[in-house]
Amino acid sequence: MELNDEQGTGSFYDAGQAPAAVAAAEVGPTAVVVNKPAEAAPPLTAPEPRPDLTIMLDRTYNAATRRESFRLLRRIGYEDDAPDGFGTILVPADLEHWTTDLTSVPAFLTWLVPKTGAHLPAAILHDGLVLNGDEPASYIAERIIHRDDADRIFRDAMAKTGTGLIRRWMIWAAVTAATMHLGHQVDWSPLRKWHYRIALWGTGLLILLIGLWCTLDLIDVPGIPSVPWLGNDIWHELIGGFSGAVVIPLLLGSTWGKFRKAGWILGPLVALIIPAVIPILLISAAFLGVDRLQRWNTRLAAAVAIAFVALSFAAFVTSWCTS
Repeated sequence: MELNDEQGTGSFYDAGQAPAAVAAAEVGPTAVVVNKPAEAAPPLTAPEPRPDLTIMLDRTYNAATRRESFRLLRRIGYEDDAPDGFGTILVPADLEHWTTDLTSVPAFLTWLVPKTGAHLPAAILHDGLVLNGDEPASYIAERIIHRDDADRIFRDAMAKTGTGLIRRWMIWAAVTAATMHLGHQVDWSPLRKWHYRIALWGTGLLILLIGLWCTLDLIDVPGIPSVPWLGNDIWHELIGGFSGAVVIPLLLGSTWGKFRKAGWILGPLVALIIPAVIPILLISAAFLGVDRLQRWNTRLAAAVAIAFVALSFAAFVTSWCTS
């Protein structure tokens, strides 16, 4: 699989297939190689690096986990020219073993952030810069890159590939939240790690609880105290609910310290998107359940499908006749 990127930003480029030691020497005399291959690869007869970025992927599909992964056949080069930037960065260090899943996003959110698009080169670059579960970081750079710096590089790189302003800041906020939660590959003190975690978890919990309170008030559940900013008529409830979903998360996001911009983006987004995502999650869960049932026992899956359709017809007729 070969994808050509001809956006011509000048920051991304094809970095070839040279052994890690050779590529590091080209970056600089003090370059670091993160996750270096166990053995030096023999010299390759492949073409020299190309000025335009060419993403060449070898796809592998795991039938047991039903997941696909991709191995880069040529490194991605990137020039981080920010004021506090890291200069030349090559991903990955280990061309033979390192893999990526392209843009790491849950399936139910691909309508919001697709797996591929203008942001793909930046997403693969970020994958190489961060330690993610069992997937090690693998890059060559002039110095060690911490995860919060990798997130900033990701955001800047998306801008250079033409990713829209809203999408790139939204993606950056999401990966920043993951960094705050994990606290890996950073130079923070234990106190700072717990500050960020408590701010992140507390924001999520309060948004969930306040959202539940507002929902129970909207459907007039007896015994539930009224939400002060919702009002009593439908228009006041809609306006109050929407404004509360923006203002309260903004205030909570201010507790995120140097990552408060991520909190200001992610908090309102989560509060506003939860009502839309819950039905998608339920439908996705039902689909996965039916799919697994069908693979396990085809006849039982067919029986369940017939029963579901029969019950739907019965409910439809009953509702019509009693209305």
